[in-house]
Amino acid sequence: MKSFKIALAQFSPHIGNVEANAQKMLAQVNEAKKQKADLIIFPELSTVGYPAEDLLLRPSLAKRTQNAFEQLSKVKDIVMVFGFVNQTEDGHRYNAAAVMKDGQVLGIYNKQNLPNYGVFDEKRYFSEGHQHLVFEYLGHKFGVLICEDIWSLNTVHQLSQLNVETALVLNASPYEVGKPQHRLTTMSELAKQLNINLVYTNQVGGQDDLIFDGTSFVINKDGGIALQAPSFKEDLYYAEYEAEQHAYKVGTLTPALDTMAEIYQGLVLATRDYIQRSGFPGVILGLSGGIDSALTLAIAVDAIGADKVQAVMMPYTYTAQISVEDAAAQAKNMGVTFGIAEINPIVNSFMQTLYPFFGNSPADTTEENLQARARGTLLMGLSNKFGNLVLATGNKSELSVGYCTLYGDMVGGYAVLKDVYKTIVFELAKYRNSISETPVIPERVITRPPSAELRPDQKDQDSLPAYDVLDAILYAYIEEDCSQDDIIAKGFKKEVVAKVIRLVDRNEYKRRQAAIGPRISPRSFGRERRYPIVNGWTPGV
Repeated sequence: MKSFKIALAQFSPHIGNVEANAQKMLAQVNEAKKQKADLIIFPELSTVGYPAEDLLLRPSLAKRTQNAFEQLSKVKDIVMVFGFVNQTEDGHRYNAAAVMKDGQVLGIYNKQNLPNYGVFDEKRYFSEGHQHLVFEYLGHKFGVLICEDIWSLNTVHQLSQLNVETALVLNASPYEVGKPQHRLTTMSELAKQLNINLVYTNQVGGQDDLIFDGTSFVINKDGGIALQAPSFKEDLYYAEYEAEQHAYKVGTLTPALDTMAEIYQGLVLATRDYIQRSGFPGVILGLSGGIDSALTLAIAVDAIGADKVQAVMMPYTYTAQISVEDAAAQAKNMGVTFGIAEINPIVNSFMQTLYPFFGNSPADTTEENLQARARGTLLMGLSNKFGNLVLATGNKSELSVGYCTLYGDMVGGYAVLKDVYKTIVFELAKYRNSISETPVIPERVITRPPSAELRPDQKDQDSLPAYDVLDAILYAYIEEDCSQDDIIAKGFKKEVVAKVIRLVDRNEYKRRQAAIGPRISPRSFGRERRYPIVNGWTPGV
C-alpha cells in the first residue's frame, strides 16, 4: 500500500450550466494536480448542480452530460470522482457518480437511498440504484456513496463488510442552523462504529431558497477528524493518507462557527449567489430606519459591495424623525447610494381617488396599507428603470402571522430574512456590529421598540405578542408541528396561542405570493411547509 493525497473540491456549481461546470471542474482538477493530489472528489451531481429540478427532464441533458464527460476525459494522471445524471438505455435516470482516470470510466455508482422529505424530491426524478461501487487504487480499497446513502446504516455497513477502507461521499446537503456540526458529530460516530474512513465533500453556494454550506471533512476510522473545511467558502482542500499509520494525516481543522456567525455568513452567501447568478447589476431596498431593513442592507453590502446597493427612505406623516436620521446614518456608514422620497403626495392622491368609493368610512388598516403600497410602487419603479433587484425586508415572524402588506412591503424578488425570526434578527444585528471596528447599524435601531410607523405612536406589540413569546409559539407550531393544546401545555396563554395560530393559518395566501428567500431552519415556508390555502381544518388538536 502507498501513501496518497486526496483533493476535496468544495464546489459551487451553476445549476444547469453543464458546460461551465465542467470547465470549472477541469480548472480545479489542474490545480489539484499541481498540488500532487492522486484523487479528487466533487460533490453530488456536480456536472449539473443540485437541485436541478425539472431541468433533469430536459431532452438535451444527456447530450450535455456526454459533452461534459468528453471534456473531463482529457484529464490524465489523477482519479476523478464526480456526480452526474446517468440516463440508461432502459429509460431509467439515476443520481450517479463516475470514477474516471486517464479518460476511462473505471466505474459508475447509482445512488441507492433517495430522500423524499423536507426539501428533497428525488423520487420524482430518479430511480434507485442497487449495487455498490468498490475500486482499488494505490493499494487502498475505496467505496463510493452519495449523500443520503451515508445516513443509511445498512448501506454503509455493507461497504464495511466489503472491506472498504475509505468511503468517498459526494454530497449536496443543504444548510440549516446547527447542521454542519450535527453532520460532523454523527459521521464521527459512524466511522468509529463501522471502522471505516470517510471523505465527505459537500456542495457550497446559494441556489434559489437553499443554502449549501460546504463544511467538507475527512474522518478516520477511529472517529478522529483529519480535515474540517470552512463553511460557506468555495475552495480545494487536501487530505493525505499515510500508509504506515493507516490513517489520514491531520490537516486543515477550521473551527466551527458560532450560531450567529454561521447564520449571517449563510445569508450573505445566499444573497450574493442569487443576485449575481440571476444577472442583476445591483439591488435596491427601502431603508425605513427599522431593524429589518437595517440588517438586510448590511447583508446586501457584505454580499455584493456598497457600490451596487441603493437604499431609499420613504417617509410619511407618521414616520419619526429619528427613523429618517438613523436610515441616513446607516447608509453613510455603509457607503451606499441613498435617497429620500416623500410619499405624502402619492398617498394623498390615492385617498382622493378612492374617496368616492370610501366616502366617510372610518380609517382602518386600508389607509395603512396604502402607505406600504405607495412605497412598494416606488421601489418597483426604480427597479424597472435601472434593473436592480428589489430586496424585500420582512422577517419570518411577520410573514407567519401576516403582519405585512401584499404589494406593499412584501414587494421584491428576494426576501433575505424570510426564514429568520424577529428575535434572531436582533441577534444578527448585534453580531454584525460586533465584527466592525465601529457599528454599522445605529444602536437605537436595535434598542427602539419595533414599529411599522403606519399610524400615530404605533408599536408592533399593539397588534402582536412580545416577539420572544410570539417566536416561541411560532417555532412550536411551524417547526415542531405542535397542536394548539400542546403549545398551551408549554405554559402559554390559551387566548394568545389561539390568536397566533389563527393568524398563521389564515395568512397562507399571503405567503404563497411572497418572494423566495434563503432557508436556514428545518421548516421554511416554501418547499417544506405546504398547506392548502382554502381548508376547513380546526387547529385545536
